[in-house]
Amino acid sequence: MKNYTMSNSKTLVLNNEQIQAKLDRMVHEIHELCYSEAEIIICGVAPGNGIEISNRIANKLKEVSNITPILSSIKINKENPLSSEIILDIEDKQYEGKTIIIIDDVSNSGKTLMYAVKHFMEKHIKSILPLVLVDRDHSRYPVRTRFVGLTISTTLQDHIRVEMNDTEEAVYLV
Repeated sequence: MKNYTMSNSKTLVLNNEQIQAKLDRMVHEIHELCYSEAEIIICGVAPGNGIEISNRIANKLKEVSNITPILSSIKINKENPLSSEIILDIEDKQYEGKTIIIIDDVSNSGKTLMYAVKHFMEKHIKSILPLVLVDRDHSRYPVRTRFVGLTISTTLQDHIRVEMNDTEEAVYLV
């Protein structure tokens, strides 16, 4: 994979086509692992690109499998998860006994995923499978991403920025 320097301040890590290829591959991995499931919960982390990625994963999963994805979102204060309530937009009974795929754009330390997993651990579920587009490999929390688009080694001073909007779709090292 080639990296293209966009300016002195950011380096292109993934372009639109590469992002789509990563998402397509992860959908096939989900299908392979969850082929016997009738329904799975696709839960995007908000705020951020977790919602956009979860929508794409759910739509592609419908195309390639008989699994029915149930879309939801989990709202977490990413900077300080204990400062406010975690809000889920579906009822507990909708995900009881089901496999839940928690989706975020980037895993930095694992903190956001850890608090999302913690929320579901208090319920009766079948399994939790975290998915991220980019894993920076700086885990400080005991949560492992099951589906990863790209693992990239960065310094703690570096940042990964994911752009997924109407004008641009790319991942940058900043």
